[in-house]
Amino acid sequence: MNALLKSLQGSGTKCNVCGWEGRAFTDDQWHPGTICPLCGSQVRHRMLAAALDGQADIPGLDEKSVLTGKAILHFAPERQLRDRVSRSAGKYVTADYDRGDCDLKLDISAMPSVQDRSFDVVISCDVLEHVPDDLAAMREIRRILRPGGTAILTVPQMDPPAHTDEDPSVLSESGREIRFGQKDHVRMYGDDFVDRLRATGFEVDVLTSEHFSVNEAGRMVLAPPVKSPSPLATNCRRIYFARKPSG
Repeated sequence: MNALLKSLQGSGTKCNVCGWEGRAFTDDQWHPGTICPLCGSQVRHRMLAAALDGQADIPGLDEKSVLTGKAILHFAPERQLRDRVSRSAGKYVTADYDRGDCDLKLDISAMPSVQDRSFDVVISCDVLEHVPDDLAAMREIRRILRPGGTAILTVPQMDPPAHTDEDPSVLSESGREIRFGQKDHVRMYGDDFVDRLRATGFEVDVLTSEHFSVNEAGRMVLAPPVKSPSPLATNCRRIYFARKPSG
């Protein structure tokens, strides 16, 4: 790791999650120059951090408005976000279906042990593409949110297909990897993800790199420097702030 960090010494790129600065990030499966070599943050982590820092041009997405003092349920908590979210929260609970390092073992699509209106915020980044019944998961998230509460969601998405590609008959790991980009994915979302959320009863703000200044988006790499030609690559990361109406 020290040799890698030394090889990337320089300026022009900064990770707003851990503070590392250098001439470039390292590569991921699909894109060059998108992974912080120190903390491993990806585009979605840095974009959310930038929004929480108040750098987005959509009002009300900053940390004080969204997280501070709130009761937060964090699914599949990423180390790049976990500490920041837990420090800001009034109550912080982690959950996952498989992992042993979380407070609760939960199936996000069926959470009978969680009472209605229990949380102000639910965070679920790159989880729903693993869930067979994602619409049930969206309904469950809405159920456990308090009125006015927010779900912060991300999913991998193709561009530019309008419709999500899913087929429950694709059961093999190899078939899913070929069709959906990863062996444990059950779908690849299209632009209609936001329609699914709205049909579930959410009001949705969609955040992309275009909601930040060009200089800051470039410095923090809030979009891949080079788009992948693969139809399974997520070239435009979106963060969905899905709010349960107050009424």
